[in-house]
Amino acid sequence: MAHPHRFQGLAVAAILAMGTAIASAQPSDPPAKPAESEQTSDLEKAMETENRQAAMSAELFYEILVGEMAAQEGALTDAQALMMEAARNSDNEKLYRRATELAVQSRSGEQALRNARAWLNAYPESRDANRAVLRLMVTMNRIADSASYLRREVELTPAERRGSTFLAITQLYGNASDKPLAADVVEQALESSLRDPQTGPMAWAAIGHMRLVAGQKPAALQALQNGEKLNPDSSAVALLGMELLESGSAEVEPLVQRYINKNPSPQLRMAFARVLIGQKRPADAKAQIKAITSESPEFPEAWAVLANLQLQDKEYDEAEQSITQFAALQPRLPDGVARKAGQAQLYLLQADLAEKRKRYDEADAYLQLIPDAPNLLSVQARRADLLARQGKIREARAIIRAVPAEGPNQQRLKQIAEIQLLRDANLPQEAYALQARLQTQFPDDIELAYDTALMAERAGKTHEMERLLRSIIERKPDFQHAYNALGYSYADRNIKLEEAQALIQKALDMTPGDPFITDSLAWVHFRRGHLDEAEKLLEQAYETRQDAEIAAHLGEVLWAQNKRDRALKVWREGLQTDDSNATLLETLKRLNVKP
Repeated sequence: MAHPHRFQGLAVAAILAMGTAIASAQPSDPPAKPAESEQTSDLEKAMETENRQAAMSAELFYEILVGEMAAQEGALTDAQALMMEAARNSDNEKLYRRATELAVQSRSGEQALRNARAWLNAYPESRDANRAVLRLMVTMNRIADSASYLRREVELTPAERRGSTFLAITQLYGNASDKPLAADVVEQALESSLRDPQTGPMAWAAIGHMRLVAGQKPAALQALQNGEKLNPDSSAVALLGMELLESGSAEVEPLVQRYINKNPSPQLRMAFARVLIGQKRPADAKAQIKAITSESPEFPEAWAVLANLQLQDKEYDEAEQSITQFAALQPRLPDGVARKAGQAQLYLLQADLAEKRKRYDEADAYLQLIPDAPNLLSVQARRADLLARQGKIREARAIIRAVPAEGPNQQRLKQIAEIQLLRDANLPQEAYALQARLQTQFPDDIELAYDTALMAERAGKTHEMERLLRSIIERKPDFQHAYNALGYSYADRNIKLEEAQALIQKALDMTPGDPFITDSLAWVHFRRGHLDEAEKLLEQAYETRQDAEIAAHLGEVLWAQNKRDRALKVWREGLQTDDSNATLLETLKRLNVKP
């Protein structure tokens, strides 16, 4: 509730201001006197006009001040109404803006939109007003209604600045619930820019991004091709190509590679390298990173990523040299958050190197140097893992449990960290017991139920695994991972193969081309004796994702067909990717193969 005495004070201030306004409105030097009757008439008219203007100024002043005080008191609904009245009375654009801001702060979307529209009606050429209406409509998920305002925003943007506007548009519409509709609206709004050699590639890149987010990959690929025709050297088109490559569209890689070769910036190479790492192509990623360290040796991030890749490849001496280079570049990082993050990354790399060399105490010492605040749980989980590697499970669990937890979410993250610790220590029964207890706390969490099902299978509780997965399918029929997991479990146990194939095919229909689901389908065909079909599917999956488990399955199918050289090659590649993969190691042991 507002304080009445403060409003009385404002009223007094307004009255005083009225007097000041009247006084200041008087002319300092009176004009030459006309005839007495004319003089009296003109003076009365002038005074009447001045008094009316002064009263209007005082009233406006009062509305603005009372509105701002109401805002300070938290009475935002009253504040925006007073400010809107002041805006209409004064026809002042700043007051329209303020009235809209206050309505937004009051969390009244409809009122904010009414205010913004009133602002735009009063100032139809105002880009800020149009933008305010546009943002409010998208925020309120009125995507179809936003089309005309989006077109207006594009029209009002100078050609040389449209690239940044297109990027802002994709960010604005990125959270729309109906993403296909959002993509349609964006494409219609950018239509006037699509044939322009200057703005067209950027417009097509924005459209392609929206299509990709909407799950319309063929349309995204078409947008890429349209943009490339206008300008094959467009950075926007290359970045869209990188997005498509990351989503599994291998056919766009030559375009991305060609652009990077012509424009070898360290930032772009780094982005490409991260896509390659995500696709489990560490050798290709390493080639890009080494190119950065050669072309731009003072780019710190490249040395850090290179050290990580070298550690994965057991190139410990080379990794130590890269870590030394990264350490030398630390002072060049911007002071503040970037410097602290770089220092934490350095300690993590030094800890990783010490751990790989089995210097566990040294690794622990580096981990303890990392500042607590943002990384405490992850750092302590790493320290716990070091203890677990030495067989000190009780001490490891105690470290995780000692991490402070503020609120239920952090407590949940602690439990998940402890479960992961037990999983990695090959203690499936203990891991499942803790996972099941966590799942009972959040019975409606589908992801958590799915993780519990997988953990149940590892613990040998296949009936519980099946029950959980079927429950997930019933509650969320579009959760493709549950279909795939259940089907693969049947295939792996060589039971219910017909049902397994139907389950996995349904999952693949939901996410066409997914390499892991394709791998599952291939494994069913292998179990059913369809070796040619299994090989074809596994080759497709392995081409998309060079994963160790896919390599294990492809190698076994090739081995069964007496294609021994190809099988050995695939298995060696799988071991290079992940030499601790349980499926791959079990396959080699069962077949008595030493690749």
